[in-house]
Amino acid sequence: MKATIPFFVTLFLLFNVGYLFAQHRNNLVVTVNPDTRTLTIDQEVILVNNTTNPLNEYLFNDWTNAYSDKNSPLGKRFSDEFIRSFHMANDSERGKTKIISITDQNGKPLEFSRPENQIDLLNIKLDSPISPNQEYKLFIRYFVQIPDQRFTRFGYDEKLGSTHLKNWFLAPARIENGVFVKNSNENLDDIANAPSDYDIEIKIPYGVHLFTDLESNKLSDDKTEKKYHLTGKNITDFTLVLEKNPTYANYKNKDQEVVTNLKDKRLNDIQKAIVIDRVVSFVSERLGKLPQEKIMIPQIDYERNPFYGLNQLPAFLSPFPDEFLYELKFLKTYVNNYLKASLHINPRQETWLIDGIQTYVMMKYIEETYPNMKMMGRLSEFKLLKGYNLFTADFNEQYSYLYLLMARKNLDQPIGDSKSTFIKFNEQISGRYKAGMALEYLNDYLGDDKVSRTITDFVTLNQTKQTSEDDFKTLLNQKTDKNTDWFFETLVHKRDLIDYKFGKIKKEGDSIEVVLKNKTKTNVPVSVYGINKDTVIFKKWVENITKDSILILPKENIDKLVLNYENKIPEYNSRNNWKATKSFLGNNRPVKFTFIKDLEDSSVNQIFYVPEFSYNFYDGISPGLSFHNKSLLDKPFIFDVTPIYSVKTNSLIGGAFFTVNQNVREDRLYNIRYSLGGSTYHYAPDAAYTKVTPSINFRFRDLDYRSNEKENVLIRHVFVQREHSDVVVSKDENYSVFNLRYSKGASEITKVYNMMADVQIDKNFAKLAGEVQYRKLFENNRQINLRLFAGTFMYRDTKSEFFSFGLDRPTDYLYDYALLGRSETTGIFSQQYIMAEGGFKSKLDPPLANQWMTTINASFNIWNWIEVYGDIGMVKNEGFNSKFVYDNGIRLNFVPDYFELYFPVSSNNGWEIAQSNYAEKIRFVITLSPKTLISLFTRKWL
Repeated sequence: MKATIPFFVTLFLLFNVGYLFAQHRNNLVVTVNPDTRTLTIDQEVILVNNTTNPLNEYLFNDWTNAYSDKNSPLGKRFSDEFIRSFHMANDSERGKTKIISITDQNGKPLEFSRPENQIDLLNIKLDSPISPNQEYKLFIRYFVQIPDQRFTRFGYDEKLGSTHLKNWFLAPARIENGVFVKNSNENLDDIANAPSDYDIEIKIPYGVHLFTDLESNKLSDDKTEKKYHLTGKNITDFTLVLEKNPTYANYKNKDQEVVTNLKDKRLNDIQKAIVIDRVVSFVSERLGKLPQEKIMIPQIDYERNPFYGLNQLPAFLSPFPDEFLYELKFLKTYVNNYLKASLHINPRQETWLIDGIQTYVMMKYIEETYPNMKMMGRLSEFKLLKGYNLFTADFNEQYSYLYLLMARKNLDQPIGDSKSTFIKFNEQISGRYKAGMALEYLNDYLGDDKVSRTITDFVTLNQTKQTSEDDFKTLLNQKTDKNTDWFFETLVHKRDLIDYKFGKIKKEGDSIEVVLKNKTKTNVPVSVYGINKDTVIFKKWVENITKDSILILPKENIDKLVLNYENKIPEYNSRNNWKATKSFLGNNRPVKFTFIKDLEDSSVNQIFYVPEFSYNFYDGISPGLSFHNKSLLDKPFIFDVTPIYSVKTNSLIGGAFFTVNQNVREDRLYNIRYSLGGSTYHYAPDAAYTKVTPSINFRFRDLDYRSNEKENVLIRHVFVQREHSDVVVSKDENYSVFNLRYSKGASEITKVYNMMADVQIDKNFAKLAGEVQYRKLFENNRQINLRLFAGTFMYRDTKSEFFSFGLDRPTDYLYDYALLGRSETTGIFSQQYIMAEGGFKSKLDPPLANQWMTTINASFNIWNWIEVYGDIGMVKNEGFNSKFVYDNGIRLNFVPDYFELYFPVSSNNGWEIAQSNYAEKIRFVITLSPKTLISLFTRKWL
């Protein structure tokens, strides 16, 4: 065992905090003007050069100025995540910083500038270099325009009459290896300030209450204003809250004073105090006492990163006790704010340390305080629900499932990457949980709670210096002789998947020989358990399994061998972790039918059954039953068989789909999907169609996961058989079409573009078509939509118009679109609009093109979701001259692509708005598919 930090060194660190290295010192005089929502600030900064080289300039973080431009890194992130409010706001709502003057200690003006594309950083050029260990004093006078809170929840709230100030002042930036850390504000709450001392005099209007995590003393209080003196030592950030109607309360125990307004109307102050004391005491015991006396736990901090799950349901639906819900909210927010206050790391580049320690502490807290708590709380007590893994799983098992939710979609990212590169789900949920699980895995492997003790020492070390991952690794290696390089190199800085399985098993006397396979070749330790009737007989760690290896294990009356039995390892697939020692097949998982859906259960083969309803004009509202194997996690093989009863025709309809997903790691081509699907529905009152489609879909993405750009190459062959109809006259009843389609697109709130090229080949025709769509939101909040379509027949040997291009509505002979009444030529269902092919809204003559068609569709908003649209095009039919067509009108774009209305004004038909039967000319877009509607809400997360 390697030696740990000597006891006298620990005492020295504890009792000499603040004296081991010099701090920057900031003295601020602040005047708050709530009427103009501004701060007037005079700031004296005494900079200390803690590097080994002279400094000719100094960088300051000015994150409030990130709000001043819609094209700042902050604005671009809002656009990426489809947050529209920032781009719709006016200048006064968005906030900014205005520098009045910057001078040195002799009153000499200093030059300053902002780095290119980083308007929230301020670079000050010094008139003379700061030598190592020397000081330099400068004075800054500036105004801060406070942003509206609706963008990030930080800022002013006009409705409540409150202001939550975060990152509002100019702060010296962190230096690493002699280089300034240039992190822009991207709404990640991870500012990289250098540790500093703060002395602030702040004036606020009378009737306004001040709350802060700094030490505060009231200097004066008259009928016009109040004056406070605030101080903080060796801190990187702090919070100020101003409220007309105070919502914060103070709670204090032997370790900490907590200032919080965390909401819960169902608990009284005494109950809250008990919860707060329990959490603070636990964290102090695990991590050590926080050096600063006070800590703020605002409701806003919780809302920015809540505990996602059922605790967010309304009170009457919550399966958890009221006290537990409050405890969970406080625990998560307290640990997060504790770590941000105590760890002097680079919070963007080494976010996994904060995320991992936070989740790890939360897991330990639940283990010790609520060891029997289930993932679904008291719902697990209902006998009707005991057959569901979702209701019987332990509370902490959700961390594994939420990590796997992204890993199975091939969207997981290395937890050691920069926080700014994470997609939102990874940043908020999956990455955090994997980091905590990784520490729990490491702690289980090393034993003797070595990771917990390393975390405590790491927090202590942060009281004396800036730290990094290397410091954490050094402290860890002092406590163990085992190699830990695999943890940092593989679990932290790579996205390699872990997946072990058993191979053949053979009994030899008192031993069992079993083959252990490493499916992903990821070389990390794995735990092997011998189980007898759910009792652990033995546990063994196995290392360096890079190829098929034979393990010799004691028989010891075990009935199965299990890998990762306690689920400590963040493993990709646990369904192959079991091996029965007494079964002929070695794996005797039974089939289990489950209503609706459940978590993945590795002990059974799951089949889910779900009631389904479909609707079209010819089948009516038709009930059915879907049988599938889709759990809450994606699987390599998915099937879905859905028989449906057609109420109107008294016949069986529905579909069946079989899909194999092949994920590709570390490449632009990230997924190959092999599918075979079939469906049958009625296309007329007296006739049905049957469609069978084998396909291969190649899906590409940018290696920058935050990029919303996607590419697809689809290869399919569509076989269609149609029953003869006396209502819809067509001789093309049976046909097959080979289809090759390439598509590429990207979307964000300010810009959307999509392009598509499509080739279709049948024995009687071949078509080539392409389209380009572009949508742009300008800085004046005007939006324009443009679309170009062009299609031509390469050859055509049929007299039928069924395969022609549609001007205002596609014939949809491939049955790709959700048309409610696909054969209707009059009535409400004939007015359903699909943006495809010609894209016109008015029904013009000719409605089809059997030679070629080119159209341009455009729209421009005049107020919110009210737009004007216009379409122009050329249509060419065999035996006729090409014809110019046009239309225009008003578009009510309530939810783009999901619910829209089109009101024609004029076209080749004349002044349509004045013509009879105008109601029959109105077109509509509507989406009834639940899966399509859900994508509207999930797009910002992935």
